[in-house]
Amino acid sequence: MPFIKVYIHFVWSTKNRVPFLETREIRQVMWNHIRENAKEKGIHIDFINGYSEHCHCLISLGVDQTIQKVMQLIKGESSFWMNNQKLILNKFEWQDEYFAVSVSESVLDKVRNYIKNQEQHHSKKTFDEEYDEFIIKYGFQKYADK
Repeated sequence: MPFIKVYIHFVWSTKNRVPFLETREIRQVMWNHIRENAKEKGIHIDFINGYSEHCHCLISLGVDQTIQKVMQLIKGESSFWMNNQKLILNKFEWQDEYFAVSVSESVLDKVRNYIKNQEQHHSKKTFDEEYDEFIIKYGFQKYADK
């Protein structure tokens, strides 16, 4: 049996960054649903939170899981579920793109804390600003320019 610990910090936004998740209550319902659905599918969510137009999720990948498949299962199912719940008036959609960066075990608590404090964090900084920082910090710009 393989022993694997690979943590990935995922960040994705709603389609066109529409603030579908504008209330704390709607966000909690969404995060709880994503957590429960992921558990049913064998996806280990270590920590999840976000703000009105995006989600941060720290996931420990399983031996047969890929980044692409995990995102497909989480995003696809949660948008389908949200639309069936009729918690918002408009059609809910996640944007196709996402960030996925590996996380060293030595900084797990720092990442968990960052994800935990999204509401406070975004009282000072917009998601657009955070997005631009991720692009620069993780060197994604060189890929986006191609």
